Amino acid sequence: MNLQTKIPIQPQSFNLIDYNSKVLLLGSCFSENIGDKFAYFKFQKLQNPFGILFHPLAIETLVTNVINEKKYTKDDIFFYNEQWHSFDAHSRLSHTSEEHLLQDLNAHIKQTHQFLKEASHVIITLGTAWAYRFIETDTLVANCHKVPQKKFLKELLSVEHISTSLDAIISLIRNINPKISILFTVSPVRHTKDGFIENTQSKSHLIAAIHQIVEPRHHNYYFPSYEIMMDELRDYRFYSEDMVHPSSLAVDYIWERFGTTWISEDAQTTMNAVEVIQKGLTHRPFHSESDAHQTFIKELDKKKDLLKSRFPHIQF
Repeated sequence: MNLQTKIPIQPQSFNLIDYNSKVLLLGSCFSENIGDKFAYFKFQKLQNPFGILFHPLAIETLVTNVINEKKYTKDDIFFYNEQWHSFDAHSRLSHTSEEHLLQDLNAHIKQTHQFLKEASHVIITLGTAWAYRFIETDTLVANCHKVPQKKFLKELLSVEHISTSLDAIISLIRNINPKISILFTVSPVRHTKDGFIENTQSKSHLIAAIHQIVEPRHHNYYFPSYEIMMDELRDYRFYSEDMVHPSSLAVDYIWERFGTTWISEDAQTTMNAVEVIQKGLTHRPFHSESDAHQTFIKELDKKKDLLKSRFPHIQF
């Protein structure tokens, strides 16, 4: 008896992700979930250098500034509620020190520019088509930083606007890295604060726009995170307590589907070895001075050294 409808996903044949790959992850909070998986399994990755970016225009702004190696100055930031902020970045970068924020922004621009030139894959997760326009400058912002809502206009990005933005992102990235694979996905996180109907509108616009620019022959791909959550995991037991975000079990499941699609078999063997070490590092013995535990530590160190000899970037 089959009690689940499963999304058919064809495994990729070319440019699979392995331990020599470098993966840049940009976008909504679901990219954080997948990025944390890459981190746990010790892949080479850079994850949301400007923090979570929810809509495609915010991602386009970041990519544009990275490609152009923008230098942030005092004119690009503002002070509000006892902290300095940038409308281009998530509030996790905000700081009480103006100088500290500018240093962080410019360091992340430099780091991301260098990483992007060497990256093998970019994974872009779109969260919403709703965006906020700062009335004073007539510009769309990545984050409002709790500035009063009357200073913004809320707007739904059209399919055409989004697809144009995604086209621009692709062109900008390929300008410095022609061979890179670009993967788009839509976050399964429901933005219920926008409204249930509005969230459906938003996701529909994102999906329609992505499918206007996806072309595997040109190394632009789509991974159906949203569809897996909606159709394979269509039960509230796969949501966290807020009934909005996927649970850890759902994230594990989507990651597993992603792995069988995009991660090479050799890399999956290495992932198993990494997981053995990760679990070993969390082991808490009853008797830390016992001979058995000391032997366990030595064996764990041998496993770590073996992995490091093959992949020097792996650090535990």
